[in-house]
Amino acid sequence: MRTALFWVFSVSAVASALGVVGSLRSPINSALSLVVSMLNPTGSVLGGDHLAIEARAEPGAHAVLTTPSATRVHRTDGAVAVQEVDLAVAPGAVMEWVPDHTIPHAGAAYRQRLRAHVGTGATLLVVDAFAVGRVARGEQFRFRALESSLTVTDDDGWLLHDRFVLAGDAGWSGLGFCEGAPYLATVAVVTPAPLAPVARAAAEALADVPGVRGGVGVLPRRGLLVRCLADSAPALGDAVRLVWDAVRTSALGLGATDLRKY
Repeated sequence: MRTALFWVFSVSAVASALGVVGSLRSPINSALSLVVSMLNPTGSVLGGDHLAIEARAEPGAHAVLTTPSATRVHRTDGAVAVQEVDLAVAPGAVMEWVPDHTIPHAGAAYRQRLRAHVGTGATLLVVDAFAVGRVARGEQFRFRALESSLTVTDDDGWLLHDRFVLAGDAGWSGLGFCEGAPYLATVAVVTPAPLAPVARAAAEALADVPGVRGGVGVLPRRGLLVRCLADSAPALGDAVRLVWDAVRTSALGLGATDLRKY
């Protein structure tokens, strides 16, 4: 199956090819933003699927893109499932990419690529989170292939390139890798705000979550990177939410967004 989604966000309007679109819109200096919940009509990702998502935030717009729940990737003996995401954040705009985590089933083969370009004075937050399988069924690191790459640029060049490629192998659970944790997440932030206070707020938020280990690093230019390992799905969700809230408060002066997924 091939599915393509395309959105353009502006201060006054939003165009959507597919998805559930919230109608809430306001300037970025308030607590309101336009929220899009991206829904795969098949309910899961299957071998050979090719999903393409493109979103652009125009100057002054603020968009939050999320999913209704975790994304499940089913087993396949054939072609790899692919998701490609292209984000463009215009000067002064804000885009927050905060899907729930991805769950690769035993035998799944999945490749994800996210590319983002961030304009001057713009803010980008990206969450990239995974389970290592259907943990409650004892399926850990039994996928066939799992790959994710995250590339962020601005007008001056590279800000971040992060990539992992895993095959189903229990060795990835060992020391120096996942260290026994069945859930992992990366949060990347690009912001015009001073980086030290934002990084400190993210680190303090991460430290408060039981069952989570992680750290925060400042990028050479404009941003920071958060890594975390979690012992359970609720712990992963708490860590991502608290880090997200802390970054929103420190970098944007905004409070938390309640996405009402219950």
